[in-house]
Amino acid sequence: MTPIPEVLIVGAGLAGLSCARRLAALGIPYQILEASDAVGGRVRTDHVEGFLLDRGFQVLLTAYPEARRVLDYTSLDLRSFYPGALVRFNGRFHRVADPWRRPIDAVTHVFSPIGTLWDKCAVARLRHRVRAGSIDELLQRPETTTHAALINAGFSDAMIGRFFRPFFGGVFLDRELRTTSRMLEFVFRMFSQGEIAVPASGMGAIAQQLARSLPRETIRLQTRVKGIQEGAVFLDSGERLHSRAVVLATDGATAAQLLDTQVVPHSQKVTCLYFATPKPPLAEPILVLNGDGQGVVNSLCVLSAVAPTYAPPESALVSVTVLGDPAASDQELETAVRSELATWYGHDVHHQWRHLRTYRISYALPQQYPPSQVSTDYPVRIRPNLFVCGDHYGTASINGAMESGRKAAEAVKEAFEQR
Repeated sequence: MTPIPEVLIVGAGLAGLSCARRLAALGIPYQILEASDAVGGRVRTDHVEGFLLDRGFQVLLTAYPEARRVLDYTSLDLRSFYPGALVRFNGRFHRVADPWRRPIDAVTHVFSPIGTLWDKCAVARLRHRVRAGSIDELLQRPETTTHAALINAGFSDAMIGRFFRPFFGGVFLDRELRTTSRMLEFVFRMFSQGEIAVPASGMGAIAQQLARSLPRETIRLQTRVKGIQEGAVFLDSGERLHSRAVVLATDGATAAQLLDTQVVPHSQKVTCLYFATPKPPLAEPILVLNGDGQGVVNSLCVLSAVAPTYAPPESALVSVTVLGDPAASDQELETAVRSELATWYGHDVHHQWRHLRTYRISYALPQQYPPSQVSTDYPVRIRPNLFVCGDHYGTASINGAMESGRKAAEAVKEAFEQR
């Protein structure tokens, strides 16, 4: 017999699943209410014609402390990217390599037009800065924009425009680099301490692994919440559920709607196009960046070169990222992407690449411009019986979502003990 839930969790994304996992460990009965047909939220993978299509290009940074604490990396069968990137600039591809992991590559390409020798020294100084102290201390440092922080760190305009703008623009979905410098330092620290990877079964495997640790009956799918009150949740079906506490584990926009607040948090948008081809444009597991700053493509990678399981035999899967949500129709955008990439890889893009799907993600990441809430000391209890978690709390990342879910569960436990 399933215990009557003391906590209702709205949302089965990474935050909600992490909250449930911690509540279970604390011995507190819960119920997850998820509007869609599966767990994962924005971290889901679709199976299309034998290909694995993540809902937008996503990666796991293996140094994430919460992910290390919670996830079984061995079972996820992680496949890693090359520690660096290829930058398309002035009609050629230029390699930028992590000098600590690929020292020979870094030395070989030290005189590329992407950055100066001084820029390489600035990378070492920034690396030393972000690795110093604890993450708590890092996230309490004075903040500015990512762009200003890179200038203050001594990077040249060429390095910022040709490498950092497309690279961190793709990480933060913000090519103008207005995101808080706290996120820059946090993410740079993660890059320096671990690898960039994807599970062999797609990014959705992360949520699936979390869900498998929970009893199936504790997750109600296709159950949309339309309103909340103290200790109660109202469903679209007309059903009213009661509990001692409610945890909102949705994205920021949905949480604002359910809380009926006047301020709706801004978000970053992204569009991802997937193509199948019998002949991949490159065989390396490496990210390709648009360093020219023109056109619609921000970055590209051959996901099947990173994890062969992403594509069926004799096929390759190409992922193309376009920042924002262009006004062009899907067909017009596909045409523009093909035309641009044909100048990179030739006519095969027109004749051999087959479009699989386009994802337009209106809420891909919460916008985190300074002054921001990015810290490890953020309130998750907003009313006596109401708690909020998600990647809009703390760092806008997989790590932030999972960490905030755990902290919400611990705050529930503390609130229960105080009564």
